Amino acid sequence: MELLDWIVIVIFFMALIGIILWVVRQKQNDSADYFLGGRDATWIAIGASIFASNIGSEHLIGLAGAGASSGMAMAHWEIQGWMILILGWVFVPFYSRSMVYTMPEFLERRYNKESRTILSVISLISYVLTKVAVTVYAGGLVFQQVFGIKELWGIDFFWIAAIGLVLITALYTIFGGMKSVLYTSVLQTPILLLGSLVILVLGLRELGGWDEMMRICGAVTVNDYGDNMTSLIRNNNDPNFPWVGALVGSAIIGFWYWCTDQFIVQRVLSGKNQREARRGTIFGAYLKLLPVFLFLIPGMIAFALHQKYLGDGGYLPLLANGTPNADAAFPTLVAKLLPAGMKGLVVCGILAALMSSLASLFNSSAMLFTIDFYKRFKPDTSEKRLVTIGQTATVVIVVLGILWIPIMRSVGDVLYTYLQDVQSVLAPGIAAAFLIGICWKRATPIGGMWGLLAGMVIGLTRLGAKVYYSNIVDCHENMFKYLFFDMNWLFFCGWMFLLCILVVILVSLFTKSPDDSKIQGLVFGTATLEQKRMTRETWNKWDVIHSIIILGITAVFYWYFW
Repeated sequence: MELLDWIVIVIFFMALIGIILWVVRQKQNDSADYFLGGRDATWIAIGASIFASNIGSEHLIGLAGAGASSGMAMAHWEIQGWMILILGWVFVPFYSRSMVYTMPEFLERRYNKESRTILSVISLISYVLTKVAVTVYAGGLVFQQVFGIKELWGIDFFWIAAIGLVLITALYTIFGGMKSVLYTSVLQTPILLLGSLVILVLGLRELGGWDEMMRICGAVTVNDYGDNMTSLIRNNNDPNFPWVGALVGSAIIGFWYWCTDQFIVQRVLSGKNQREARRGTIFGAYLKLLPVFLFLIPGMIAFALHQKYLGDGGYLPLLANGTPNADAAFPTLVAKLLPAGMKGLVVCGILAALMSSLASLFNSSAMLFTIDFYKRFKPDTSEKRLVTIGQTATVVIVVLGILWIPIMRSVGDVLYTYLQDVQSVLAPGIAAAFLIGICWKRATPIGGMWGLLAGMVIGLTRLGAKVYYSNIVDCHENMFKYLFFDMNWLFFCGWMFLLCILVVILVSLFTKSPDDSKIQGLVFGTATLEQKRMTRETWNKWDVIHSIIILGITAVFYWYFW
């Protein structure tokens, strides 16, 4: 890092501070102002926030590392702009009519208060133990690599970077609320896009072009069935990414994440109206087409460069066992390729990604606690008091995230290996409850609740079996072990989703139908003529054209890498 890099970073922070101060001066008298930015966000702010919230350390380290280790396999999860379109076209009308603050609150409207509690608990635990912890852990690793500092003032620089990142982000989230998340995303998104694009271009130039990357990676086989690193669709016997499992599993996880998870949907709930919310999702869908090219392919470029320079000691740093460290792909490209000034810009982009994800997590977690727990037990609490509770909850979540870092650091490699696996058992029950809930009027409160419970029990059993059998040297083969440990994680996700749907349907058929007045506007076929007219007035031919373009780009991508 040279002087020019530090100047760029200082300018970035000055701009960030300016935006935060402007936001803090805005009046935030009630919980809608604090948690949803007053519900007046425009499509640019919504789309940028969706993208910036999604892009975090799992992309800077995890996705680039996946590209360097397994090639195109993880692209199924990243070329999901089409799934954000489902959020905008299908779910926005339901969420808008219900005027809810949180996804658990929506489930209470559709099912019952028990369903709300179950989803709130699952969401809060998963945020603290996975999303917050992963972002903080990887953030410390990224900056340790980029700055090349092992210790500062006698302290491991990992801790300084990780805790500093948490504290800075927490401050502007606590005082600025949702508006700080939305408006800082407008600054952070273009910086992140520009910095990552520069890495892609310089990486290809260093390697010798796109064709050279495809040639080197295409020569590396990844299984016993002839598939190589550039293969997106792999043999159905592939142990990690069988094509049927990858298509089904990525769709289920994507549906849960993009259409039902508070972390993402909260950005849409902050929209001024249905039109702004839908167009925000279309803009976000365009942006979501980019991560494959901005993070996964640079990981493949780093791998190709390592292969090219093997005779000179390789390109990537090596692990203790002598293999290249795939997770160091993106920060290594930053450190080795970028000139002075540009390196500072990319560091700002990395900061932007990490801070935006953390800010969104803090705000969403605080909102879940405040609205779904505190306000339910103390409904007469004043709006100003709810804002204070939300700020306090953010502080608690920050502390829990920091306390979890030592555990994260000790099991970091394991957690990265199983991060998608964890999501694959978290998603099916929630996805089933939401999907059946809006598609089938006959789905009852008891049916939805038991679908969620079934997903939670099966998921925890699978995770427990993973921990148990991973630490047992000699264990007998049995049906339980095959189902909950040996079965491919993507196939397990698909079967689990189907089972949860069956639970909702079967329990609903044996329990009392919900009152029509309770589900009006929350299920297909129950909207009034006035509600349908209002929704129809919020889109025109250009919204349809842009959606078709996004679907077309996705189809071309699958065709090219098939």
